Amino acid sequence: MSLTPSNMLKLGTKAPSFELPDSISRTHYSLQQLKGKKGTILMFISNHCPYVKHVNEEIVRLANDYRILGFSFVAISSNDVKAYPQDHPVEMFKTARQLNYPFPYLYDESQEVARAYDAACTPDFYVFDEALKLVYRGQLDDSRPKNGIPTSGRSIREALDALLNNRPVPEQQKPSMGCNIKWRTY
Repeated sequence: MSLTPSNMLKLGTKAPSFELPDSISRTHYSLQQLKGKKGTILMFISNHCPYVKHVNEEIVRLANDYRILGFSFVAISSNDVKAYPQDHPVEMFKTARQLNYPFPYLYDESQEVARAYDAACTPDFYVFDEALKLVYRGQLDDSRPKNGIPTSGRSIREALDALLNNRPVPEQQKPSMGCNIKWRTY
C-alpha cells in the first residue's frame, strides 16, 4: 500500500461521461442515468484498502442522509483485479451487500473512467452540482485509520449543505489520502 493524496481535479470541471456495469444489479449505468437533482457524489473506492474500510460506514450514512434530499451517490472501483483479486466484481458485490451500500458500485475494468477523473487514490471523492460541474474534491473528513478522529463526513457534508442552501462551496479543500489506484501494467 502506498499512501497517496488526491490529484485535486480543477473546480468547475464538467463531469466526464461514462457507462459502467454495476456489480450489484449487473446493469450498465451512464452518468446521465445516475445524476442527482441537487448533485452527484462520485467515490473511487476499493474493497481491500484500509482507508476505504475505515470510512465505509460513514459513506453509507452520508448517502442515506443526503439521497432523500436529491443527491445521488455512485461508487467506482478501478483497480487491476488480476493483481488485486479481492477487488473483482464478484467481491464488490459481496462487499456492497454486506455493508448495505445504498448506491451502485460500478466496475471500471478499462480504468478509463479513473483516468478521466484524474483519480489517484481510494477513497477519492468528487461532488458535482446539478449541472455536473465540480464543486468539491478531496477528503471525506479529517479521520484516518489510527489517528483517533471519528468519521463524520464533515468535509463533504459541508459541501452538500452549501449546495442545498444555494451557497458557494468553499474553494479551500483538503485532498483525500489513501491507497493508490492499482493501475494495470502492460
